[in-house]
Amino acid sequence: MNVERVRDYCLAKPMATEDFPFDDTTLVFRVMGKIFASIGLDDVDWFCLKCDPDYAIELRERYAGIAGAWHWNKKYWNQIAITHGDVPDDLILHLIDHSYDEVVKKLPRRQRELLAVSR
Repeated sequence: MNVERVRDYCLAKPMATEDFPFDDTTLVFRVMGKIFASIGLDDVDWFCLKCDPDYAIELRERYAGIAGAWHWNKKYWNQIAITHGDVPDDLILHLIDHSYDEVVKKLPRRQRELLAVSR
């Protein structure tokens, strides 16, 4: 897996956008203004995804390439090794989907309806 594939996959999600809200190197991906993924372009070996808290613990116990995200709430955010480690590419894509879905399910009903129409 590489950063370009991660970026393309994130941006292919309905109504996904990207921006640099923190600095010139931390790229975030949002849906309806809410962050679902982040990657530091100064170190593209790792990126951060939102995760269900119980699932996050399970993943961290199973994969050395998944840990609590540095600078993020470790209860809800994992950092995933994309260029090295033991996390398969298909799992990385699944975790991007999971992160996106975690954010969408907490959006107000009206925003979820707009997303449903755009799919």
